[in-house]
Amino acid sequence: MDIATAEQAASSASSALKVTVVVASNREGRFAPVVADWFLARAREHQGLDIEVLDLAEAELPTTISHNPSPAVAAQLAVISPKLADADAFVVITPEYNHSFPASLKNLIDWHYVQWQAKPVGFVSYGGISGGLRAVEQLRQVFAEMHAVTVRDTVSFHQAHGLFDEDGEHREPSQADAAVKKMLDQVAWWAQALRDAKGVRPYAG
Repeated sequence: MDIATAEQAASSASSALKVTVVVASNREGRFAPVVADWFLARAREHQGLDIEVLDLAEAELPTTISHNPSPAVAAQLAVISPKLADADAFVVITPEYNHSFPASLKNLIDWHYVQWQAKPVGFVSYGGISGGLRAVEQLRQVFAEMHAVTVRDTVSFHQAHGLFDEDGEHREPSQADAAVKKMLDQVAWWAQALRDAKGVRPYAG
């Protein structure tokens, strides 16, 4: 390894990994803020991560996808797309609606392509008895098509409404806290490995 390559590798290893957290639900009366706030408090304590939030309740992307969007849509994309492009990794917080994930999330994914490539994706899911895991399994297939790498371990909340108190705190957080750490450790490993690899050779997507 020459000096320039070594310096580049050292710089990459020392800089924080940018993680965009996508809050997928835009449903009226959604439970997402409870789960998201709880998760973000822990993610921001994880060493070496720079957390950015993309809340789809605040996005207004039409379902009609165009290569020549209107000025209003272009303005939305000017806010949303850089959060995806600049990220080294993603964490998706998703509910399960009718055995699947929200249309708002699929729309976000479909409006973009290269922004997802060669980056890891972790999942925080919530729902009823399944804990949102059916939504996650479908998302793994979708993100594989986007050339993204989904990490194995997830954070899932079964019967989620009963797990958090009125202040948004998990009633029995030890296992959930451990799950967050494990998932973020995997996201960080893949994010660092892929960022280093792309620094040597661009991804051939």
